[in-house]
Amino acid sequence: MTLPSLDDRDGVIWLDGQFVPWRDARLHVLTHGLHYGGGVFEGERVYDGHVFKLTEHTRRLHESARELGFHLPFSIEELDAATLELVDRQGIGNGYVRPVAWRGSEQISVSGAGASVHVAIATWEWPHVFSAEAKEQGIRLGTSRWRRPAPDTAPVRAKAASLYNICTLARDAADEAGFDDALLLDYRGHVAEATGANLFLVAGDELHTPTADCFLAGITRRTVLDLARELGIPVVERHILPEELGDFDECFLTGTAYEVQPVRAIDQHEYRVGKTTTSLVEAYTRLVHSRGVDRMGDAH
Repeated sequence: MTLPSLDDRDGVIWLDGQFVPWRDARLHVLTHGLHYGGGVFEGERVYDGHVFKLTEHTRRLHESARELGFHLPFSIEELDAATLELVDRQGIGNGYVRPVAWRGSEQISVSGAGASVHVAIATWEWPHVFSAEAKEQGIRLGTSRWRRPAPDTAPVRAKAASLYNICTLARDAADEAGFDDALLLDYRGHVAEATGANLFLVAGDELHTPTADCFLAGITRRTVLDLARELGIPVVERHILPEELGDFDECFLTGTAYEVQPVRAIDQHEYRVGKTTTSLVEAYTRLVHSRGVDRMGDAH
């Protein structure tokens, strides 16, 4: 789905406590976050006018900022309220929310001390990342030469903008090679994740997923793990080697943007969209559209 340019739209964006016209939501070219990667963000989904697990996402935004050494000037409650009002003002039925926080332009120095902290929230209609055909038949991944870094070399527990440069490089190469996304290994050579989504594999009746010790354990990942246990599907979290990829029957990705996205191939390994994947796609769809999820996004 091709979206209109994100810098030229009608509507409003919440910026540092105020609703400003969309085209006026700007920052200075000497912003610290632009030069040194001092920014964190979230991705949230709107279903039927409600933000799914909003408070969990806002809490993680605060935690990510702390990992990068700065504090957000707005509380979780304030950001939740701003998000809900923004979604209402924009009239979003089914779409996406992007909160982002960054260090400002008071100085240009590797050190971020003394720089102000800014927060913005935008939202727009965005039904699905992939086509209906891809949602049904699955997408293809190619293994990237880029890897997820070790925990002592990067803030791997944060949803940090700087870490997504790895994802951009991997995704661009995957697109050029004809794949839909890339599979990244970790610094040890274990299977890790896709560029913006966590990975699950099915062997027999068991659901396997890589141990999230050097990459982000996503909120959607956690939701799907809970759903699997509710459905009686055995769950195994462990380190998975690339040479094991041919041993699995099914594969799918999870993420706020991707939701539960079937995978039909990784490199030369092919998978079917089987009963485990299908049951979790259906369970996730029921959950996000359920009246049991309140406006603050916490599942009852």
